[in-house]
Amino acid sequence: MDEELRSLTERLRRESGATAAYERLERTADHDELAGVLTESGQPLWARELAAFRLGRAGDRRAFEALVLLLNHRDPPRCASAAHALVRLDDPRTARAAAALATNELRVAYALHPVRLLVELRAPESVPALITTLRRRLSPHDPHRRVALACVEGLGVLADDRARPVLDEALAHPALAEAAVHALARIPGRR
Repeated sequence: MDEELRSLTERLRRESGATAAYERLERTADHDELAGVLTESGQPLWARELAAFRLGRAGDRRAFEALVLLLNHRDPPRCASAAHALVRLDDPRTARAAAALATNELRVAYALHPVRLLVELRAPESVPALITTLRRRLSPHDPHRRVALACVEGLGVLADDRARPVLDEALAHPALAEAAVHALARIPGRR
């Protein structure tokens, strides 16, 4: 069992109270049963998360909408498990959804995992979304430094020349300067 699955199952087992319903969902190989959990009314959040995670890892695109909602949840472990499953789902809509979440100013407090997902996906939407998100985080006294730092680091990983101007701006911010130096150094052709 990999670390992400182990962490998720331990957390959701505790959250569910280790009920028989939890044990059934954890063991079932029936994708239709798991998909049913996503559409049936009255299902607890732990059940929806477990079903979406398992379907996503199996490449079943019926999990997409539930995983995107979990990616933007206020609880970081739910966001992390959703991002993990979305990468494995390999749905072409994922990058667009992650970019929309990362650049949504009303939900910027929850943008950390969408930003990280965009870096992992390396999709055409990744660099423009990270640039937009970082540029907004460079205003004085912005409270979302973790999101800004994830953008700087992610732009370094992506090493795209379009990121130079915003990374140069990030140099003026003490909390981001060191990461911006490293990110700029990774962009080919940097003088």
